[in-house]
Amino acid sequence: MSSPTIRHILATLMALGASSTVAMAAPMAGSCAVFPADNIWNTPVDSLPVDPKSADYVSSIGGSETLKADFGSGEYEGSTIGIPYVTVPANQPDVPIVFAGFGNEPEPYTDESDAGPFPIPADAPVEGGLKSEGDRHVIVVQEGTCILFELYKAVPNADGSWNAVGSARFDLKSNDLRTEGWTSTDAAGLPIFPGLVRYDEIKTGEITHALRFTAPRTRQEFVWPARHYASSDDDPALPPMGQRFRLKASVDITRFSRTNQVILRALQVYGMILADNGSAWFISGAPDKRWSNDQLQSELPRLTGDDFEAVDATVFLQDNSSGVAGK
Repeated sequence: MSSPTIRHILATLMALGASSTVAMAAPMAGSCAVFPADNIWNTPVDSLPVDPKSADYVSSIGGSETLKADFGSGEYEGSTIGIPYVTVPANQPDVPIVFAGFGNEPEPYTDESDAGPFPIPADAPVEGGLKSEGDRHVIVVQEGTCILFELYKAVPNADGSWNAVGSARFDLKSNDLRTEGWTSTDAAGLPIFPGLVRYDEIKTGEITHALRFTAPRTRQEFVWPARHYASSDDDPALPPMGQRFRLKASVDITRFSRTNQVILRALQVYGMILADNGSAWFISGAPDKRWSNDQLQSELPRLTGDDFEAVDATVFLQDNSSGVAGK
């Protein structure tokens, strides 16, 4: 008989009522681990005390606002639902990245972006589709190197290069954070990909990382592991970028479908990180034809902001330039 895996051991401990603050194996994207297992994205927060400002933060986002899955299957008004990504081989050719304004962002974030070239295929999926006026994220994970490449407001060019308002490069083998004060393709200066709900994770029966979510108003401040803020409001009742939240342990998730139980269990154990300004309690995920839109759209909104609480994940901080979560 094979030896029990870390995940099986942890599941047993959790069933017995033990804390799950020990990180499990890192989530995977193809053959690449999505950051080391001790990264803050991959660290459980279910045993942390409630943040003293939790009630204010939840109220500012909306205690009666419902939880929404900002992902699904098929299309809505001609666009895929969610933030797509693509995995490319180690020998994928690099192409130039041209920094240029787009739509409501006339000036590119050249000084806070990582210069190309990047291995972005000419047909890489664009968030919202090629006609989108929105964020137009393009996300690429390269096998072999295990480097994550992300573009913001990306537009493909006929010669194979890409225009972008901003770009970011993350080594998934490393815990290094971006330069403090720098944005990324996300307002919080964080990578987008590690916080996405992916259907392949649902198939395994567990999500072992924090999720990404948005809130309508945030404070002019960021907390580790975030690197950037996107607000001019200093109201202390507003949450800062990077604030961690979790679904309350008292919420009974057994009344939901198996798919949604996997998502909600992740929200109880790993929580979610405030990463951008946007609609209240919208969690991010990748589009996939296997999602049941009916399940996502009918079940998750049974939960509201009052079912969540803020926690202070900065207690795990060891080095401000690193995502390593200390114990």
